[in-house]
Amino acid sequence: MIVFSPYPSPTSSVLHSSSNIFHTHIALSSILNPIGDGSLIFKRRTRAYRFLVLFSAHSNPKIVKSNRRSRYGQALSPYDNDEEDEEQCGVDSEDEDEDWSTEDEFAEVSDIDAKRKRSKVQGRFGGSSRKQPQKGQSRVLSSFPVDKELGGRNGKQTVEKNIAGSYHHTSNRKESVSSIDVRKEKLNMRKIFKNKYPRLFEEIDLDEKWLPLIDYLSTYGLKESHFIQMYERHMPSLQINICSAQERLEYLISVGVKQRDVKRILMRQPQILEYTVENNLKSHVAFLTSLGIPNSRIGQIIAAAPSLFSYSVENSLKPTVRYLVEEVGIKEKDLGKVVQLSPQILVQRIDISWNTRYIFLSKEIGASRDSMVKMVTKHPQLLHYSIDDGLLPRINFLRSIGMRNADILKVITSLTQVLSLSLEDNLKPKYLYLINELSNEVHSLTKYPMYLSLSLDQRIRPRHKFLVSLKKAPKGPFPLSSLVPTDENFCERWAGTSLDKYLAFRQRLLLKKFANKYEKKY
Repeated sequence: MIVFSPYPSPTSSVLHSSSNIFHTHIALSSILNPIGDGSLIFKRRTRAYRFLVLFSAHSNPKIVKSNRRSRYGQALSPYDNDEEDEEQCGVDSEDEDEDWSTEDEFAEVSDIDAKRKRSKVQGRFGGSSRKQPQKGQSRVLSSFPVDKELGGRNGKQTVEKNIAGSYHHTSNRKESVSSIDVRKEKLNMRKIFKNKYPRLFEEIDLDEKWLPLIDYLSTYGLKESHFIQMYERHMPSLQINICSAQERLEYLISVGVKQRDVKRILMRQPQILEYTVENNLKSHVAFLTSLGIPNSRIGQIIAAAPSLFSYSVENSLKPTVRYLVEEVGIKEKDLGKVVQLSPQILVQRIDISWNTRYIFLSKEIGASRDSMVKMVTKHPQLLHYSIDDGLLPRINFLRSIGMRNADILKVITSLTQVLSLSLEDNLKPKYLYLINELSNEVHSLTKYPMYLSLSLDQRIRPRHKFLVSLKKAPKGPFPLSSLVPTDENFCERWAGTSLDKYLAFRQRLLLKKFANKYEKKY
């Protein structure tokens, strides 16, 4: 049996209304509860009515509403009269709602009130008896039933726990899905990079967090073998944040470092990725500028000696400069020139380098302090050359061709880079050509030591052969002075012909030499 009963109602079989027309508006949520005999009760609200739908044989109003009271606390008959009915249809008091929901043992109430009803209550009684939710309190709580038997506060806490549990469950599901997506993305990225850098994954313990930096550095021409070298040389350099690395490399490029030199810098000094712009890079660039080095050369010095950034300006670089001036004797105006010729001079133990070479040359060929200062100023690389493998073998070679210590000192002081030339590929072939082809004596080198620094294939042989072909080569010793000027001056003063003619002759000579060398090889 199905009974529709507008509350209040004297019977369960009559649908009574004070209005001729009403629109039943079904609430968004209906609460269904099983009762002991298998019946179901669900309650629906309209704009001004509350309906009970009973799937049961019960029709006794005392069961439905056995202990009704008026809003003033007076006991009422379970059977309503017309006057009360009309009054109840006009106002739906919150207190009545709570009594109804509390004392009906078969129904749970969805405590959702219509705005229209609330405005009527406020109009008659000067305000709503419903407590408005405080600031920060969720209005969702008002739509859940409160168990009065547990007490208002305890019941509300139970509801809040249920809601929190529901939200927590939903949040956990979202977090679980999100974490799965993140893991999938990481696996996909790792697979992509593993295909791109298979050797890195095979040879080193590669952290996937390094991959963005590796991908960025690859734009400067670094290959897998280069990253392995960086890892072996200084592994923390691969742990740098990509944004920091980009900022530092872009700064170096802004001060003159060529992009093609970035790879070489990172190979020699991977720690440079760790040096901050403000606290390190800028201060070192300012130091170089203070030495009189032009801005156009800063990038070249950094590329030649990137390790200078690992030395303190105040505690290392400036003391080195003071030693060059005060102990070695280099003039302050020449400091910029010296550093440009050999940037490594700033990062070596200058006291040891200077003292050992000064002592050796003074004993070996009688070099004075002034001679040493001239050598270092012209060719500061002298302080890097090995004594046993560099200086001594070349001095012995000059002795072997008949030069005395005084002549050797004169040649070395005038042309210190002689000490860096290869014996087999440079000094010996030039000496043989000087004696056998140019018909000169060895003592002519003391007057023209520059001869030893000139290219045999690009300068000495072409000019000699060109003058011979023009029959303008003098008899006797060939004048070494004709080898010194530029090609234009040589053609104008010695050959008396055009530059193009000389360049064409030199090109044919080089091709012929190359062909002969190729035939001998194969």
